Amino acid sequence: MLRSAVHLPTATRVAVKRISPFDHQMFCVRTLREIRLLRHFHHENIISILDIIRPASLETFTEVHLIQELMETDMHRVIRTQNLSNDHYQYFVYQILRGLKALHSAGVLHRDLKPSNLLLNANCDLKICDFGLARSADQPEPDGKAFLTEYVATRWYRAPEIMLTFKEYTKAIDLWSVGCIFAEMLSGRPLFPGRDYHHQLSLILEVLGTPSLDDFYAISSVRSRDYIRSLPFCKRKNFATLFPNADPLAIDLLERLLEFSPRKRITVEEALAHPYLEPYHDPTDEPNAEPLDPSFFDADSAKEPLSREELKRLIYLEITR
Repeated sequence: MLRSAVHLPTATRVAVKRISPFDHQMFCVRTLREIRLLRHFHHENIISILDIIRPASLETFTEVHLIQELMETDMHRVIRTQNLSNDHYQYFVYQILRGLKALHSAGVLHRDLKPSNLLLNANCDLKICDFGLARSADQPEPDGKAFLTEYVATRWYRAPEIMLTFKEYTKAIDLWSVGCIFAEMLSGRPLFPGRDYHHQLSLILEVLGTPSLDDFYAISSVRSRDYIRSLPFCKRKNFATLFPNADPLAIDLLERLLEFSPRKRITVEEALAHPYLEPYHDPTDEPNAEPLDPSFFDADSAKEPLSREELKRLIYLEITR
């Protein structure tokens, strides 16, 4: 739950994010993860924590209150209520990628990039938020199925490799999400609004076409390959036809973001250097982030899941340190 308030120490209006995580172990893990990550990153395009309200005691600790910068709206609302120009598209996509570069440089996958997780103010400044699903890019889980357990409401922006094989995921998943968001800006509606797993894949293949043999055999799951083989052949659609009013350079960047194969998909550094973003691209003003402490994701990688009480204690210690 989010509400606005006045932060008395600074006399400024702020957002107060109230979280009640202690009913479920997974919510506790997400909350601990988000607090640690937001404290680590200090970047213009990543939402920051200004303060955290300290609980009176561990015993009476029932809610987390994060004090954050106040942003007027989010990309989801803007896409549905505003007529955006090419200048808007460039500036928004540039800022998403600039923030994402910081995350990826620290070895962090956001994993939940979508329009509602991109906050905006009246100056069109953009900040990435909601790090509850973020994970280390350098420590794949031994049980790949666990990677998908938290994926519930973000199917429309989910990279195909996440659905097709559980055990391999890279920073490329976030670039796919950026492509989906960019396409939604251009058309005003989601590009792949799948009803379920199968419909989602079908929509992707209807646009990108049936995978090439190289891409097909790069899918490690035999079951996934069998499923794709069972589908009718699809011819790739022309992006210039799908987005007739888009700048040709925007189309080129979009095609590179929405590559079916994660190995062929553009990286965040390559995307920032793409000619479409030339008006904003400045390598000297696109900083990397400090590397993460290896213990950041200990709660995720523990062989035995931590209990709610153990996680509550860790959250309490994180807030009061």
